[in-house]
Amino acid sequence: MITALPVELSDAALSADVVEGLAMVENGLRDAAKAQHELLNETSVYLIDAGGKRLRPMLVLLAAQFGDARDERVVPAAIAMELTHLATLYHDDVMDEADVRRGVVSVHSRWGNSVAILTGDFLFARASRILADLGPDAVRIQAETFGRLVAGQIAETIGPRSGQDVLDHYMSVVTEKTSSLIATSGQFGAMFSGAPASVVARVAPACAAFGVAWQLCDDILDIASDSEQSGKTPGTDLREGVKTLPVLHALRSAGPGDERLVELLSRSDLTDPELHAEALALLRAHPAMAMATADLRHWTDLARAEILALPAGPARAAFEGLCDFVMQRTG
Repeated sequence: MITALPVELSDAALSADVVEGLAMVENGLRDAAKAQHELLNETSVYLIDAGGKRLRPMLVLLAAQFGDARDERVVPAAIAMELTHLATLYHDDVMDEADVRRGVVSVHSRWGNSVAILTGDFLFARASRILADLGPDAVRIQAETFGRLVAGQIAETIGPRSGQDVLDHYMSVVTEKTSSLIATSGQFGAMFSGAPASVVARVAPACAAFGVAWQLCDDILDIASDSEQSGKTPGTDLREGVKTLPVLHALRSAGPGDERLVELLSRSDLTDPELHAEALALLRAHPAMAMATADLRHWTDLARAEILALPAGPARAAFEGLCDFVMQRTG
């Protein structure tokens, strides 16, 4: 049962509505994940039970406030968005060879790659089945979104093209792989609540920009925060050799005196505790952190510009609060 939101909302009535909606989403996720096969029934709810922020369904429910938030299509749309997100996590962990997800042993580590891939496929199928009941537009938009997710993952897997700026490549991956589903979440919430077309047209790009900002916030927190603030061990991406925004800025802007930092950041991983601690300290003190924060502000400003064109009220204030939240987290 959901009793708290991943982001605090200032309006009590709106917060209560969203909490109620998320509780229905939670029940719906478990119903949708039920399978006849005993093993699939176990693996399909595995990451649901592990928790998560439920950001995407929350955005569906918030965007629905611009129309009839009680429309019977809203909660199923929110369920489909979270199922799609969960399915990508099963596949991501196989590709990344991740041992842990959401604080538990990953599915591929516990049951093997084949089971993890098939479970992800099953959840994609369940999301598609829900969206089929919402009409052809829902199916089409989801298919386009899924195509963008795959394109972003391929780009991340292959790496930058010859001559492509590594930062441009990274931002294209974030836009396609992470931001696209977040944008669709907002779009579906507005669509299926019957909000005006002008609102739908604003909510989708607002959520797209917010989705980029959300990822960049995580990138910065991975370097800058302590574990209490971020909820995970500092420098996790750094340890695994994942080059996120601050690392890319540091490598591109390196100057005299940065030789040691460049040497450390160029390694395939930093599993040695002493080297990891050294790299983390050097990167925290580098101007790259300010560059990354400037990028974060740029994307939150883009989101806010779209949000401010939405009808005034608690829902718009909540979306503005999301922009404030990602900036304050990195402050």
